[in-house]
Amino acid sequence: MNEVVYSSTVTAVGALVPDFREQGILVFFGENAPEELHEFSILHRVDNHNRAPIVGDIIAINDDEFTVLAVGSVASENLLNLGHLDLKANGLTEAELPGDVNVELRELPMIYVGDRLRVIVKN
Repeated sequence: MNEVVYSSTVTAVGALVPDFREQGILVFFGENAPEELHEFSILHRVDNHNRAPIVGDIIAINDDEFTVLAVGSVASENLLNLGHLDLKANGLTEAELPGDVNVELRELPMIYVGDRLRVIVKN
């Protein structure tokens, strides 16, 4: 059985999110993020945060599932403490930046208010 170890609901989508998405990047922040981050961020309300993603987990945005290939050194702490996730669909197996979470190289979905973000452990 698959276990959901992190889940949240999108509450706002910044005006620049589509531009970042075209570059293969989605930037998530908790709802209490500073105003200057809102323009390029997806704000979300955390429902469950048992742990952050590790290599091999699945990050699901609604029904779109992406396999985690790399997790930067501060990515887990950022997600659990700030709701901050730099999701990069670049196919790299090593994080370029400490806050990166890399998934396979493919198009990321459009994000809308009400969408669900989940981290799933595949058993």
